Amino acid sequence: MSLKYNLRKLVPRSIMAIYHWFMSYGVALWYGFPARRLLVIGVTGTKGKTTVSHMIWHILQQSGLRTGLLSTALLAVGDKVWLNDLKMTMPGRLTLQRLFRRMSNEGCVYAVVETSSEGLAQSRQAGISYLAAVFTNLAPEHIEAHGSFSNYRSAKAKLFSALTSRVCLTPLGKVKPFSLINADDEQAGYFSTRAGGRVVDYSVRGGHLTEPAAFWQPTDVKISVQKMSFKLRGLAVELPFGGEFNLYNAVAALATVQELGLPLSKAIQALASYHGTPGRLEFIELGQNFKVVVDYAHTAESLEQLYLSLKNSGPLIAVLGSCGGGRDKARRRPLGRLAGQFARLVVVTNEDPYDEDPLYIMEEVAAGAKEAGKEEGNDLVVEPDRRRAIALALSQAKSGEIVVITGKGSEQWLCVANNKKIPWDDRQVVREELGKMAAGNNKIE
Repeated sequence: MSLKYNLRKLVPRSIMAIYHWFMSYGVALWYGFPARRLLVIGVTGTKGKTTVSHMIWHILQQSGLRTGLLSTALLAVGDKVWLNDLKMTMPGRLTLQRLFRRMSNEGCVYAVVETSSEGLAQSRQAGISYLAAVFTNLAPEHIEAHGSFSNYRSAKAKLFSALTSRVCLTPLGKVKPFSLINADDEQAGYFSTRAGGRVVDYSVRGGHLTEPAAFWQPTDVKISVQKMSFKLRGLAVELPFGGEFNLYNAVAALATVQELGLPLSKAIQALASYHGTPGRLEFIELGQNFKVVVDYAHTAESLEQLYLSLKNSGPLIAVLGSCGGGRDKARRRPLGRLAGQFARLVVVTNEDPYDEDPLYIMEEVAAGAKEAGKEEGNDLVVEPDRRRAIALALSQAKSGEIVVITGKGSEQWLCVANNKKIPWDDRQVVREELGKMAAGNNKIE
């Protein structure tokens, strides 16, 4: 473990909290509070926050409103877009303020910020006044880092206390600050009582927290793996991506931009041209007779939702691991168990072990698959080399099957011991291995 990590373990949380706030506020001051020249929309939650952030950014951009984006997958300043290779959802305070200043200098009006629990716990939001805050959902994650689920939840809630208290004049008119809450989540009540500004909520299942005028729910829903349609406040919506989780994401994004003042009809038209988030339910198609999906799912809840959305489209082959470094150890067996339940073949591999023994992590995931009935050497394979694992899964796929590669999405690094980072992209590896198969060289070397 690094010296920085060990010091963090020794210093009391209260002292660290004061340190982080002063450092974050000081950096924002040094840069001249650039976020105050932007209309900032924060999105937080365990699942969906990346995609919701991308959808909001896409709608605003397509509507002629120059917008910046900070997310796990992408960074953007207007129409200048690049992959996030920082291995961080919410950039560190220096990079964060530098990007805000660039957005402001290059004429952005809005900034959409995927806001992580770690970023909030470290007060990276200091000096930022949010116009809107979106809560997608909450499930146990990063418990070792935060100390408890209660601390994790409290960190997420800090976003909602960072809302500005004033009405903002925007290109779409005067907008009162608001919090958008997923009413279907068990923690909806907790977040609604801590929400700043107006409380607006959305639901797929029908429960709601607010009066009807501030409530969003889709009707006439039809979903397949690669498209969906529904009605929202009487208007027809047809989108070129599928999955129930993306229904939640789409409703959250549409509700957010309408509450910002954009006409719903214009927002729907803009979202119809959105073709997905890199590494989130991303299909890789190079002419093969089976499907390949790369997805970031790395919690039991998100993995289950992914498998459920795909299982009716063909038998599954699952490639997965679990990140290490002493984090989220309790998730490992459940991940393997889910893969064992849904997939005909499970390939367990390496995934960001950091300083922990990667074989031990893989054995824990494989143990979960065995609990679901898988047998190593038959329908369960443990392959430490991630490229070989992907190549093996692709070589075993039959016509009509779906190879599902999870855990990393569009991340650009494999993180191993001694702070070493190896350049990586699951999507590129898939394309390379499919290319070898197409060329007739599908031998796994």
